[in-house]
Amino acid sequence: MKESDADIEVGDDSYKPEPEYEEQQSLLPSSGNAPSPLAPPPPSKSRTFSSPYLILAFLSGALACVLTQYAFFGTCFASRSSANGSAHILAPPYVGSSEVHNWPPPTPINDIPPLFPTSVGHAGATPTGAEPALIITAPSYPVQTGAAPLVVPSVLHAGEKPEKGAFGVDSDPGAPDGCTITGLHFLHRHGARYPTAWASYGGPASMARRLNEAAASWTARGDLDFLNNWTYKLGEEVLTPFGRQQLFDLGISIRLKYGFLLENFKDTLPVFRTESQDRMLASALNFAAGFWGIPYEHKYLQSITIEDRHFNNTLAPYRTCPNSGNRAKGARGTPFLKQWTNVYLKEARDRLQIQIDGYTLSIEDVYTMQQMCAYEATIGFSKFCGLFTEKEWEGFNYAMDLFFWYESAFGSPLSRAQGIGYVQELVARLTHTPIESHNSSTNSTLDDNPITFPLNDRLYVDATHEVVVLNIITALNLSSFATNGPLPSDHIPKDRSFRASELAPFQQIFNFNVMLSCPSREGEQLRIIVNDGVAPLTGIEGCPEDAHGMCPVSTFVAAQKKIIANTDWNWACNGDWEVPAGHEWNTTTGDAPSAS
Repeated sequence: MKESDADIEVGDDSYKPEPEYEEQQSLLPSSGNAPSPLAPPPPSKSRTFSSPYLILAFLSGALACVLTQYAFFGTCFASRSSANGSAHILAPPYVGSSEVHNWPPPTPINDIPPLFPTSVGHAGATPTGAEPALIITAPSYPVQTGAAPLVVPSVLHAGEKPEKGAFGVDSDPGAPDGCTITGLHFLHRHGARYPTAWASYGGPASMARRLNEAAASWTARGDLDFLNNWTYKLGEEVLTPFGRQQLFDLGISIRLKYGFLLENFKDTLPVFRTESQDRMLASALNFAAGFWGIPYEHKYLQSITIEDRHFNNTLAPYRTCPNSGNRAKGARGTPFLKQWTNVYLKEARDRLQIQIDGYTLSIEDVYTMQQMCAYEATIGFSKFCGLFTEKEWEGFNYAMDLFFWYESAFGSPLSRAQGIGYVQELVARLTHTPIESHNSSTNSTLDDNPITFPLNDRLYVDATHEVVVLNIITALNLSSFATNGPLPSDHIPKDRSFRASELAPFQQIFNFNVMLSCPSREGEQLRIIVNDGVAPLTGIEGCPEDAHGMCPVSTFVAAQKKIIANTDWNWACNGDWEVPAGHEWNTTTGDAPSAS
């Protein structure tokens, strides 16, 4: 299985009405008010007891035990028996509860900044060499693996890249022979994170809560025996340690490949963009630490756009698209996901149900166990991973395809409108001219200012969510990914062209938009690299079939301007239109129903 995100994203509880972001999950309350292991024990006085006193205490304890057994089970000294007659002990009350370790301590007594300055001078010699150009000098393309010291079961093929030619272009992501890379528009998603705060279907915290609330009634054995002592250890929304490493490593990788582009900056600093959500800002800063080194201040400019209602933002466009809050329009993926889980997880549910007594597993519970594997694996290891067959993991992989196709990509009636703002920004950068009309999610305050939105740079770095990348892929009309759509919800189609694990991977990042100068071709050329795979541009009007996936920039821009002109953002995001649930209505272009 090539793992992809087990959900789409959001943030705080204010997102709940917005189905574009399907999984927000609140943490469970911690288990009880246990005393701190660091708290000093209360003072005690030494006492001695006579033998009659000890005997009386023993008898009192035995009587209390008998009364407790009778009160709970209606009989004395009885244990709950399973269906096969074997006796066992019920799950302890802490099962499924959250474990929380807040770091750092709120008031550390040794945190005295003057004693720990971040710079004391005396740095020694600090000359730098030439900027690296690995993308040009290496004999083969250096793939960014996103590897980490995680223990993932062999049945999961996590972290795989699309094979060369997987998208239909049998070419290396590096510059073709004779061509020179002249610019990079780099778009990436954030790193691996904990689950978000709420879920309309699935959601690890919700399953943990259900198990915890019923802990007095169930017990597990066999493959599920670990549940008898399992607690919920995941955080919420922020990057995992692995996620921080991903972005740090990505920053190093991009500096090694494209650092030579910095030579184009003579009297300005590059502007990298992200948005205000915690994991987005943390991703950008971890990327900066890898790309620039520590300290990174004063080496570049970090633009932080606001992700919230009423703030135009192409990196979070659903916030300014009211129809994304209408579940029938903005959350089409969930019904298809439910249909498919009822198909591919039926046998798994039956197999696991006989290993837990006193609790009835739903299909949603079993699907959530697969999500738990994906999330727990990013903080080390998960026993949930071993519960499923390879065929069931293939089913989970396709579940992600279905969900993202109908929620954020070509099968969503909002995806083109939500991605078009970034396309407008891209065209402005490619043509070195301001955005002609702010009629979508573009932010005129930032985008019309050449300081916050430069138009003549040769290196751009933007960080966003995976759903927005899918919106943008749809808006650009990279239609080769949609050739097998719409996707069915009762079986896995053969040789499908849309795979979320390749386009929106859980443990990997995106390359996007490489500029090239080739002596044998007229004018500057453009290629789109998605997750180190070369994407065909033949769905873009005028772009030729090309062995290296190249298209003249002038042709690409003309086609995108036509797409921008034909996209009615106001109708898609504010219009009073409806679509029936399920397969009765479909789109393979990401467009809303026509206004006519």
